[in-house]
Amino acid sequence: MQQVPYGSVDRDKPLIRLPFTRLAVITVCLPLLGLIACIVLALLYHYNDATYTHCQVPNYLPSISAAISLTPERYIWRFSIGLHSAPRFLVAAAYLSFYRGRFSKRLMEQLLSGLTFLLALSENVGLLLLTYVSSNETYSVHKSGFVLFISSSLVHMLCTCKLWSLIAKYSLSAEEMMSYRQKFHLFLFNGFFCLLAAYFYKRHNTYCETGIYTLFALCEYLVVLSNMAFHMTAYWDFGGSEAPPWSAEEEKNEELNVAQCMLGPLFPEGTVRQFPHHKEVKPTSCQATIPSSHL
Repeated sequence: MQQVPYGSVDRDKPLIRLPFTRLAVITVCLPLLGLIACIVLALLYHYNDATYTHCQVPNYLPSISAAISLTPERYIWRFSIGLHSAPRFLVAAAYLSFYRGRFSKRLMEQLLSGLTFLLALSENVGLLLLTYVSSNETYSVHKSGFVLFISSSLVHMLCTCKLWSLIAKYSLSAEEMMSYRQKFHLFLFNGFFCLLAAYFYKRHNTYCETGIYTLFALCEYLVVLSNMAFHMTAYWDFGGSEAPPWSAEEEKNEELNVAQCMLGPLFPEGTVRQFPHHKEVKPTSCQATIPSSHL
C-alpha cells in the first residue's frame, strides 16, 4: 500500500475516473430500459390489469403509472430509478458549478442558476416519490409526486433554456450551440405533449371514450422520453470532462498558481529540498493562470 504524506496534493486525486459522456449515457439508459421492460411485461402478462380504467372501455396501451404498479414491473422500475437517481444529483451539482463559472459576476444569472439547481433536485425527488409509492398503494402521494415531477421538470427546462440562450449568444463553440438548440426544441416538444396528455386525460374521465386513454398513455411516453433526451444533452455540455467534472487537485493547483503570481514564489530557490512533500508550482504565465473570478 502506497503511503501518501498528509497534506500532499496526491491525497486529493480521485480513485476512479469515468468519462462524463459515459456517465450521461448510463444515467439515461437506466430509466429508459426500465420503462421499456415495464411496458413490455405489462402488455405481455398483465394486459387487462394494465389497461383497465374506471370507465371500463377498451384501451390498448397502459399508462406509465399502471405499468410500474404491477409485479414484477414495480421492482424493475424501482431498481433502475434507484440506481439512476444518484448520478442525477451529481449532474445537477455539476451544472451549478458550470453556471457559476460562466456567470461569476452576474447576479441575476447566479440566482437563476441556483433556482435551476433547486428545480433539478425537486424533479428528482418527485420522480423518486412517484416511483416508490405506486398508485395502487397510496394514490394521493403518488399523484403528488407525479405533479411535483412534471411541474419541476417543465420549469427546470425553461430556466435551463434561458441560461443556455445567454451562453450561446456569446459562444463560438459548435457543441454549445447544438446543446442549446436541442434543449430548446426538446422543451417545446415536452411542453406540447404535456398539454396534449392533460387534454386526453380530462377527456377520458369526462366522456369515457374508447381509445382516448391510449392516446393519453402515448403522450405520457413521449413526455418521459423527451425529458430523458433533455437530460442527455449533458453529453455535449460536459463531453470532454471526467466524472465528477471538477477536481480538488486542479482547484488546489489553481489556488497555488494564483498565490505564486500575486505574492511571488512559495519557497525561495533551493528550499524545496527541505520540504520534500511539497511541489513547487511554476506557471508559464501568471496573466494566463489567474482566472477572472480572482480579479
